[in-house]
Amino acid sequence: MIKKINEAVEYIKSQGVQNPEIGIILGTGLGDLFTKKTENPIEIEYGSIPHFPVSTVEFHKGKLISGSINGKQVLAMHGRFHYYEGYSADQITLPVRVMKELGVKYLLISNASGNMNLSWHKGELMLIDDHINLLPDNPLRGSNIDSQGPRFPDMSQPYDKKLNDTLKRIAREKGIMLNEGVYVCVTGPNLETRAEYRFLRLIGADAVGMSTVPEVIVANHAGLPCCAISVLTDDCDPDNLKPANISEIIEIAGKAEASLTDLYIDLIGAL
Repeated sequence: MIKKINEAVEYIKSQGVQNPEIGIILGTGLGDLFTKKTENPIEIEYGSIPHFPVSTVEFHKGKLISGSINGKQVLAMHGRFHYYEGYSADQITLPVRVMKELGVKYLLISNASGNMNLSWHKGELMLIDDHINLLPDNPLRGSNIDSQGPRFPDMSQPYDKKLNDTLKRIAREKGIMLNEGVYVCVTGPNLETRAEYRFLRLIGADAVGMSTVPEVIVANHAGLPCCAISVLTDDCDPDNLKPANISEIIEIAGKAEASLTDLYIDLIGAL
């Protein structure tokens, strides 16, 4: 794994990426507006980077974008990898390890998720305060990478309090609705049954998705402060459940992207 990380790092550096300060992972249906705000961008296709998986989901672009936002050097993943695509947890999280070795100091994550909190509505944002991992794999399983972190990393505060508090302040100042709750990660790619939504709500989750948690585990292992915002793209009320419409989900994600982008651009400026 260390050899793979180093080879990916050296290739990315060879493409002109130098000293990124902030890493960003852009989720389903998200990223176009954010990447347009990037000054002097360098784009690198995933397929050209040694050992990187290739995004197979049509709504994920599949490229790294380096540049400047709000005076900071950023390295953004426009498209991520998922367990349901057939990748292992190691493969999914390789980019986070690579970002750490490139010098990234903070990791900002976004995703599209299903809303299970009946007090909220689709199209709103949720700041993730905590998560529940229901994936059958863990990116830290196997030999520990001692150079990146400890064998048994603490997860008592997986989402950095300073970053979350700053995001809540920015949201208040901008008048952006920012709910706060618990995210549960499931395998996918199918959406959930009515009984599964009831179960997930019962165990304490407010939103459900198929990503983010593996990356957050590795970020915590590597001592990389992180935060994550979910765009709530569909309402998951088991007593009034309608068939999922993927096109509508992507459309709602796109509409909410402006608020998400505003929050993260201001956060980047504040770091």
